[in-house]
Amino acid sequence: MYVDVVPNRNSPPATLIRESRREGKITKKRTVANISHWPSHKVEALRRLLRDEALFAPDEIFSIERSIPHGHVAAVLGTIRKLGLDTLIGSKPCRERDLVVAMIAERLIHPCSKLATTRLWHATTLAGETGAADADENDLYAAMDWLLERQERIEKKLAARHLAEGGLVMYDVTSSYYEGHTCPLAQRGHSRDGKKGKPIIVYGALCDGEGRPVAVEVYPGNTGDPTTLPDQVEKLRDRFSLTRVVLAGDRGLLTQTQIDTLKAHPGLGWISALRSQAIRALVDSGRLQLTLFDERNLAQITSPDFPGERLVACYNPALAAERRARREALLAATEKELRALAAQVARRTRTPMTAAQIGEKAGRVDNRFKVAKHFELTIGDGSFRFARREANIAREAELDGIYVIRTSEPAERLSGEDAVRNYKRLSQVEQAFRTLKGLDLLVRPIHHRTEEHVRAHIFLCTLAYYVEWHIRKALAPVLFEDEELDANRLSRDPVRPAKPSETVRRKKSAKHTPDGLPVHSFDTLLSELGTQCRNQCRMKNDPDSPAFFQNTQPTTFQLRVFQLLGLCPVT
Repeated sequence: MYVDVVPNRNSPPATLIRESRREGKITKKRTVANISHWPSHKVEALRRLLRDEALFAPDEIFSIERSIPHGHVAAVLGTIRKLGLDTLIGSKPCRERDLVVAMIAERLIHPCSKLATTRLWHATTLAGETGAADADENDLYAAMDWLLERQERIEKKLAARHLAEGGLVMYDVTSSYYEGHTCPLAQRGHSRDGKKGKPIIVYGALCDGEGRPVAVEVYPGNTGDPTTLPDQVEKLRDRFSLTRVVLAGDRGLLTQTQIDTLKAHPGLGWISALRSQAIRALVDSGRLQLTLFDERNLAQITSPDFPGERLVACYNPALAAERRARREALLAATEKELRALAAQVARRTRTPMTAAQIGEKAGRVDNRFKVAKHFELTIGDGSFRFARREANIAREAELDGIYVIRTSEPAERLSGEDAVRNYKRLSQVEQAFRTLKGLDLLVRPIHHRTEEHVRAHIFLCTLAYYVEWHIRKALAPVLFEDEELDANRLSRDPVRPAKPSETVRRKKSAKHTPDGLPVHSFDTLLSELGTQCRNQCRMKNDPDSPAFFQNTQPTTFQLRVFQLLGLCPVT
């Protein structure tokens, strides 16, 4: 059955409903009804109905005025709400809380300045989803002030959620360079960013045993790392009300002075490592004998120089080979520079170089490669000779690959193997700093003019990393992440170099998951999610009608991501 239009010579065409059938080679038609009197739109609707088409073509009814990226916003905001971070920041809804949540989300989606944030979140659905559409940069700074006032309460709630009596707490310190001269926190100090001539700001992060950030503290750039530790002890005991924890910190942070401070609090244990001078003293005194590593790569020893502590000595052949290669490369580079200096001195026969001039040039070589202790330099007016101190080099090479972990924990509470494993967990705090500074969150360079805004900025970035940490854990199957890493950390050899699991090797080799989905980095995954859009539509025939929104259907990969995040059904 179909609609047929039959032309008439001197009259309007006839519109008929007809049936057709085939008898042999002849097609016969039968008129069912004459609908010539019907209006054209009604005839067209019937024709589409008989053809099993939609009664109305969507592009004839409404127009799409704008497509706004939405999927990554849905994933980040959904994770924030699933974690309860929004209610942890503020128990009651308010504009400041909404703006803080929006800034955390934007930090993950596209980290930028506060002014740029107020521009860019209109390019996604973030502004509309968080009610921040009318906010300007002054509103964001006011929300940051509000957040800073609540930092202690928020950190206390995070500590209650993730820290427990007797558990492991990790602490490390880093720095970021500062652009400008107005903030009193920006001071000259040891820059870890390699930015010469820039003032820096120091900050330290407390994390739980899995590397999840719990608290952050900001210090002036000229603050030494060890001097920040007493604040963390006070925070753990007084603010978080923890009387029994084990604090892990690197050897540059947990110095002997700071360990003596920890000893004043009997409930606080520690895990750290010895410096090379202390290891050399153990070898010279006979407490640490290299033959201990003939059969095992780990040995537990004691020393009267470290009363009440257990020392776990480890030998890693791969680390030994790496240190030997690095030292030899530095020695060769230093020799090349010294040889060039000797040739320059020999050429200056008419106006010989003075000993002071030669010493200054040799000092520059020393500052560049830091191995001058392995060279014997003979400097005089117009003369310069050098030679390797082979005995010194051989003595240093004896300790290649050897490191010693020190801990206050008795063997019944912490085995030697677990002491080494827990110390190596500090790499997770370093990963947090790399994420904060890298492309994900871009905590640096810091431009804020006031101390309060700098503190709020770093705390905001820490909360953003808290969200990213959970997203990465949930999405490990579709990221270049080792899904078996957490389980392997508990059982693998604590000294030998860590090896990726067979699962992640296959994933990195194939660039696809076992079910055929592409494997992403965190950055490209958010970009892929952003291709799910929210379309702003309006009726074509009624320009004054209200706009309505329709989300595009998620792809198979996007749907898998939302499933892993526990955010299905997708809204």
